[in-house]
Amino acid sequence: MFKTLSRIFSYAKPYIVYFILTIICAAVGVSLSLTVPIFIGKAVDCCIGKGDVDFAKLGELAVTLGAVVVFSGLFQWLMSLCTNKLAFLTVRDLRADIFAKLERVPLKYIDGSTKGELTSRVINDVEIISDGLLQGFTQFFSGVITILGTLVFMMFINFKIAIVVVLLTPLSFLAASKITKATHNSYMKQSRMRGDMVSFAEELAGNQKLVRAFIYDKRAEDRFNKINNEYGKIGTKATFFSSMTNPTTRFVNGLIYAAVGLMGAMGAVGGFSFVGRMTVGSLSSFLAYSNQYTKPFNEISGVFAELQNAVASAQRVFNVLDEEEVDDDSHKEKLTNCSGSLSFENVCFSYDPEVELIRNFSLDVKPGQRIAIVGPTGCGKSTIINLLLRFYDIDSGKITISGHNAMDVTRDSLRSSFGMVLQETWVFTGTVAENISYGSDTASREDIVAAAKAVHAHGFIKRLPQGYDTVISEDSGLSQGQKQLICIARIMLMNPPMLILDEATSSIDLRTEHRIQRAFTKLMNGKTSFIIAHRLSTIKNSDVILVMNSGNIIEQGSHRELMKNGGFYAQLYNSQFAT
Repeated sequence: MFKTLSRIFSYAKPYIVYFILTIICAAVGVSLSLTVPIFIGKAVDCCIGKGDVDFAKLGELAVTLGAVVVFSGLFQWLMSLCTNKLAFLTVRDLRADIFAKLERVPLKYIDGSTKGELTSRVINDVEIISDGLLQGFTQFFSGVITILGTLVFMMFINFKIAIVVVLLTPLSFLAASKITKATHNSYMKQSRMRGDMVSFAEELAGNQKLVRAFIYDKRAEDRFNKINNEYGKIGTKATFFSSMTNPTTRFVNGLIYAAVGLMGAMGAVGGFSFVGRMTVGSLSSFLAYSNQYTKPFNEISGVFAELQNAVASAQRVFNVLDEEEVDDDSHKEKLTNCSGSLSFENVCFSYDPEVELIRNFSLDVKPGQRIAIVGPTGCGKSTIINLLLRFYDIDSGKITISGHNAMDVTRDSLRSSFGMVLQETWVFTGTVAENISYGSDTASREDIVAAAKAVHAHGFIKRLPQGYDTVISEDSGLSQGQKQLICIARIMLMNPPMLILDEATSSIDLRTEHRIQRAFTKLMNGKTSFIIAHRLSTIKNSDVILVMNSGNIIEQGSHRELMKNGGFYAQLYNSQFAT
């Protein structure tokens, strides 16, 4: 826990000025508030007898007391302002770091984590840390100064009773520490369950059509209720333990207050020589200080739940920040003047070391060739693309692009040599023009329109409310085919030397597909192209067709040659036209 807190506070180090101002404002504000009982005690002593009231002195004390209260409130407001700035700037940097980290972790980490879980850590967990920091900073600084200040004043009024209060104080700490230990484990479990719940809810919300089409509503509700009930049980347990802290310390502090009141009263009437003589005003001041002394313990114990929750969330955030990153390759050579030649030499790769996928894969591609990759689901077609773009690194072997080892050039220059259109379309919240120019920040409006026209997207775009300036998103009502046309237009605009088309026309009607194929033919002229397709009629004109099965190339050749051989490819092709 202390290691995690120390790491959180390291993010606050750049904002040490706010830290110092918080301490100064807390010291001044609390010190002023601590003088209030002194003036109240003096006011009590001004009117302890019948007909014996010093109104002149009471007036002076009232004016002084009013000024002290105003300035005390002002400095405590400044303290809150500084702690807010400190906390929000700290979590801003933390949120920026975790977002940047997600851009540097290997793709296998992203693939192995649910979107809801990652979203929960970036947003929910960081917000919880922010709340915990705000509570913790404010209560800690004002509380410590209040405790030390009241202790000094109490010793000044009556040293012996003050010593008794100090000796009884550890009882509050003992009670709080026992409960805190049980609370921490419960909040860790609660954080994990919160991530599971967010992940499940996001999956269901994002796939409502499938949920309803498969009549999964009731089962989804049952699964959510199961997670929700478990979360409720863990949350109840955590809340129970954390809520026990405050009343327990209040009970102990109540005993201390009662002891002080009894001893002080006996001292005021002269019945307890150990305490010494005390005036009624001094007793009144001492009781006020005793209450102020114990109050910070109650407040600090009251935010233990927030702090425990913040620490649990921080550990989840730091788990992401501690993940292994892809190696920094900025010092490596940049791939320039890519000719389009490419080769795989005895490449081996598997996502899971226990399950073999690609074994001794070799392939030689000449510039400008169209390479089609076909085969049954799970044979390794898309994996070849992952290896080409270094989304995953090979286990052994060598991939060479235009005479350069793919491992010896920067990832950015390697990936900028490819244009990729996937089966799964993606548009972000922004204008149509911004979506098309996603891969080029220097494209003009004319270039964007030309790319859209080339893929026959210009027509439907012009029919949108604001044309190319229409704001779209994943849920903006565009059809899957329209979104795919926008994605294809991106590649048209980039005009890279090599292309990857992974089921690029799977969501487009046959008429539009014929147009797109003609556009692709023009785009692929002189470019090395990799085409992954299940609809084999779309790849008949490829220079080379690679037939894969279980991670190996089992057949290779043109469409005519493979059909003539009557092998696995011929069976696949004929099966698509079987009645």
